Amino acid sequence: MRVAIAQFNPTVGAVQENGRRIQEWMGRARQERVDAVLFPELCLTGYPARDLLDRPGFVKRVSAVTQELVAATPAELTVMFGSVGMPEGPGLPLTNDAVVARGGREIARVSKQLLPTYDVFDDARHFRAGSPSSVFELAGQRVGVTVCEDAWADSAEMAGRYAVRPVAQLAAQGAQVLFNLSASPFNLSKWRRREELFRELAQRNQLTVVMANQVGANDELIFDGSSVVCSPSGQVLARARSFEEELLVVDLASGAGTQSTAEPPPSLSAAYSALVLGVRDYARKCGFRRAVLGLSGGIDSALTAVIAADALGAENVLTLAMPTRYSSPGSIADAEALARSLGVKHQLVDIDPIFQAYIDRLGPVLEACGPAGAGDVTFENIQARVRGATLMAVSNRTGALVLTTGNKSEIAVGYCTLYGDMVGGLAVISDVPKTMVYELSRHVNRDGERIPRSSIEKAPSAELRPNQTDQDSLPPYEQLDGILELYVEDHASLEEIVARGYPREVVQRVITLVTRAEYKRRQAAPGLILTRKAFGVGRRVPVASQPEET
Repeated sequence: MRVAIAQFNPTVGAVQENGRRIQEWMGRARQERVDAVLFPELCLTGYPARDLLDRPGFVKRVSAVTQELVAATPAELTVMFGSVGMPEGPGLPLTNDAVVARGGREIARVSKQLLPTYDVFDDARHFRAGSPSSVFELAGQRVGVTVCEDAWADSAEMAGRYAVRPVAQLAAQGAQVLFNLSASPFNLSKWRRREELFRELAQRNQLTVVMANQVGANDELIFDGSSVVCSPSGQVLARARSFEEELLVVDLASGAGTQSTAEPPPSLSAAYSALVLGVRDYARKCGFRRAVLGLSGGIDSALTAVIAADALGAENVLTLAMPTRYSSPGSIADAEALARSLGVKHQLVDIDPIFQAYIDRLGPVLEACGPAGAGDVTFENIQARVRGATLMAVSNRTGALVLTTGNKSEIAVGYCTLYGDMVGGLAVISDVPKTMVYELSRHVNRDGERIPRSSIEKAPSAELRPNQTDQDSLPPYEQLDGILELYVEDHASLEEIVARGYPREVVQRVITLVTRAEYKRRQAAPGLILTRKAFGVGRRVPVASQPEET
C-alpha cells in the first residue's frame, strides 16, 4: 500500500480556505498515485477551534464544506481528514471525527474516543466521546483509524488515566495498518517522546502506524509536524520534516517513498524553529505584516529581535531604543549594533524628557500620598510604562504588532511592569527560561555574530536606576530556573525542592513571588509554548487565593 501524509498548516476558523487547501493536497496526492492520503486532526476547522464550536453557524459551515470535500474525492484515492461530527440528536455535543471518503462518498467515520482535558487540552468542553470503531479493507489490507489521543492510551504518560485502549481494540480485530490523525502540540519534552510512543505502539500491537500531525502555530500552541510512519518492528519507515509543510509519500511494504527520512533537529534548533514559526503564524493569521519591539541592548530583546527578523523578514521589523538617564552608552551602542547586524529599521527615541515630565507633575501628588518606602519602584515603572506607550503609539500609526521581550524567569516572579514592558500582542520568549535565552543566543551566533557578544556577556540589567543588575532583586538565574522548573513544571512542593539542595529561604521567596505575580500574568500577552508547563492556557491558577500549602 502506498500512502501519503499531508502535513499542512490550517488556519483556525478559515473553513472555506482550509477546505480549498485540503483539495489541493488531495490533488497532489493523486498525482503521486497513492492508495490513501491522511490529513491531521480537525484540519478543516484548525485545532484548537475552542469556542468557535459553540456557534451553530460555524458548525453548519464545517458540515457543508465536509460534504463538499467528500464529493470531491476521486475514485482511486481514499482520503482521511479531520472534521466535526454533528449531533445525532437534540442536546448532544459534537464529535471530533476522522472522515474517510473515496469516489465521492463517505465510506467510514471514526469519532475520537478519548477526550483530553489536561494542560492545554479542553476537548471534553465541546465534544462527546465516540464509540469503538471497526477495521475496514483498504488496498487489500485491514486498516483502523484513530484520532490523536486515542493512540496515547497505552503510554506510560497516560497510565491510569483511561480505561479504554482504542488501538488494542483495533489490533484485536486484526488491523494491519493504523492511521492516526493528530494535532499534537510541540514542547521540548514531548516532541521526541511522541515518535517513541508511536514506535512502541506499532511494535506492541504488531501493525504499521501512519501518523499525520498538524504543523503551524495557532495562538500559544506550536505544532511541529514531524509526522511519522512506523513498521510493526518499531522501525521508522518515514518521517516528515519538522516545522514545515510537506507531502510525505511512502510504500508501507518497502519503506520507499518520495522523501528520505528527515532527521529531527537538535533541541536548541527545534526550540528556535518553533519560536520563529510561532511568530510568523501568529502575525500572518492575525493579519499583521510587520512587528515593532523595544531594544534595550540586553540579551532578551536581542533574541526576540532576531526571531522576529527570521520570522517576518528584516524589512518588516522596526526596533526602538528608548533610553533614559539610567541607560548606559554601551547598551545604546549594543542595540544599534544588533539592528545593523540584522538589517532591521531602528530608531532612537530619547524618553528622558517625558520621564522628567512625569517626575515634575507627579512628584507633589506622590509626596502627598506619603514617603516612599524601601524598595519603592514607582519611578522605575514609569520609565517602563513610557516605553510601552511609545511602542503602542508606533503600532497605532504603522499597524505593526508589538512584541514583548520578557523571559519566563522574569514573568514567573513578576520582575516585569504591567502596562510597561508587558505591553504587546505576543510574548515571544515568555516560556523561555533565562538560562535558555543564553543558550539560544549562542545558538543564533553559531555561524557568526548576529547578537553582539557584549549583550550576551554583560550582567543583565533593567537599567531603571543607577548601577542596577537583575541579581540585586533575584537569585542567580541558574538557581532561579532550577527552582522554577521544579515548582511550575514538576509541581514539586517546597519541601521537595529543598530536598534537591536549594536553600529553604530562597525557595520560599521564589514560591511567594510566583504566587503574587499571578495577577500580572493574567493580563499578559499570549506567549508561545516551549516547555512542559507554560504560563497561560495550560496553567489555571486563581488570582485571588492564599494557598496554605505549597
